[in-house]
Amino acid sequence: MSSIPIAAARAAAQHVIQNPLAIVKAARRAIGLELPIPLSAVRWIAGRLGGSKAPKDLEIHPTPPGLRFSATLELMKTPVRASAVIYIEDVRLDDEEMRVEVRLSDVALHLAGESETPVATLLKSGALDLSKPGNFVKVMPRRPAVIVEARDDRVVLDLMNVPRLGKSERVRQILGVLTPAFGVRSIRTNEDDIVVALRASPLGLLGSAAALGALWRSRRGYR
Repeated sequence: MSSIPIAAARAAAQHVIQNPLAIVKAARRAIGLELPIPLSAVRWIAGRLGGSKAPKDLEIHPTPPGLRFSATLELMKTPVRASAVIYIEDVRLDDEEMRVEVRLSDVALHLAGESETPVATLLKSGALDLSKPGNFVKVMPRRPAVIVEARDDRVVLDLMNVPRLGKSERVRQILGVLTPAFGVRSIRTNEDDIVVALRASPLGLLGSAAALGALWRSRRGYR
């Protein structure tokens, strides 16, 4: 069976074949240091990640400049259908952290089955305040390690706390080479793309070159 990266590459190639103008659009945006990522690719990858406890029936739709997500999941032993519009407010990347601050709006939770849990009782009563979802996330028991801060309508994630990323030496090496020279200016949606706008640091190119040289020497066994 093909690995996800190989299968994703094949899916991307198929997307280009079906949408030849995507190459022109990507080239035009590249001049402005903007990287368009087709939402179809994001949906494809999301549908193949996660295990039995991952959210089900995931839907992703553009709500420029944000993204609307909806999914069926288990929240504190309560089956719910959740939806929200997510806006990326800030991104900080280096070889130690992948920190993303998101703002949540239009948050909605509905019971997806019979339940008598405290969360179900709150949802049935309408007493659960979803205007500041970060405060709810902040007091969640067994909060996922990827969530490092939560307040009001903001949630801060550190993707390095995802074991498959944080424990990957390759991920850290790639970030160590790229982040001195490039940062993320913004992430937004446009039509059916997620557009990642980059900022370049000419002085940072020296740091990237040094990191790349050190990586090359380490792989060759040099000091």
